Amino acid sequence: MIGLVIYVDDLLITGNDYEEIKKIKHMIDTKFPIKDLGNAKFFLGLEIVQNDLGIYVNQRKYILDLLHDSGLMGCKPTNTPMIKGIKFEDENQDILCDPSKYRRVIGRLLYLNYTRPDIAYVVQQLSQFMQKPLLCHWNAALYLVKYLKGTTSLGLFYPYENDSSIIAYSDSDWGSCVETRKSITGYCICFGKSVISWKAKKQATISRSSAESEYRSLAATVCELQWISYILNDLNFKLQLPISLYCDNKAAIHISENPVFHERTKHIDIDCHVVRNQYLAGFIQLFHVQTKKQVADIFTKALDFAQFQELRSHLFLQDIHLKGGVLR
Repeated sequence: MIGLVIYVDDLLITGNDYEEIKKIKHMIDTKFPIKDLGNAKFFLGLEIVQNDLGIYVNQRKYILDLLHDSGLMGCKPTNTPMIKGIKFEDENQDILCDPSKYRRVIGRLLYLNYTRPDIAYVVQQLSQFMQKPLLCHWNAALYLVKYLKGTTSLGLFYPYENDSSIIAYSDSDWGSCVETRKSITGYCICFGKSVISWKAKKQATISRSSAESEYRSLAATVCELQWISYILNDLNFKLQLPISLYCDNKAAIHISENPVFHERTKHIDIDCHVVRNQYLAGFIQLFHVQTKKQVADIFTKALDFAQFQELRSHLFLQDIHLKGGVLR
């Protein structure tokens, strides 16, 4: 099995047969002159370190460049990416004089989100105000950058010896958008002790109950799990079914498992019933989890320091300092 990742003129090759990899590189070189840089160390702003334990991916240099351009190299780091309880609905605040600097920072934070699931919710919130940012939005963006100052080496770690089971967490924050009263969907999917997919996104429609918003989050999570299963199938990986899916709303779980509840939930779009279909097919198994142990809660709201640190630890992010290209 050989896999190629191509972006314009940058190419990554991986596989389980080194001789085949060399043949492919030679074949490509005969068509297009290439420069072989050996084992991957940098790719599109991602720093990649490999050792006997696994692969570590972060964007440390990218964060340092962001700090330098923002003039915050000497700032005091914050403990969380956003202050708990902060709201952005006050339009009476001053409009930012130079919105272009806000857009530059948010654009870079969006790319940083590829290796930093802990900032996904804050970036989702701030990216909604690109057109007309206010001073409060700019201050919140700087607060996030200060958080990054204290976590520059935090990144994703993928151990070679890993559990092959998949676990998913799904959550929502009902009607949290003050302007539209739309809910926030949040989920994360873990492959053993590695997080491989996550999302924080405002739902497209308004939910009339917390159960409905939770059910829509479950539907989004199940669709992502299906997509991941297709990729794993292409890689000849045998997926262990059913996949454990954790939700902290018992009503949403009952709707998925009990057809009697469907008579009372016709206002929920039909496509959302993909959750029940996959439950009956044995693709997923739903479990209830306490709110304080709901990992996906970090993708739906700003949390206090203790809760944020607790949930971040379950995302398997590691703060590993790079010394001579070796994990220490």
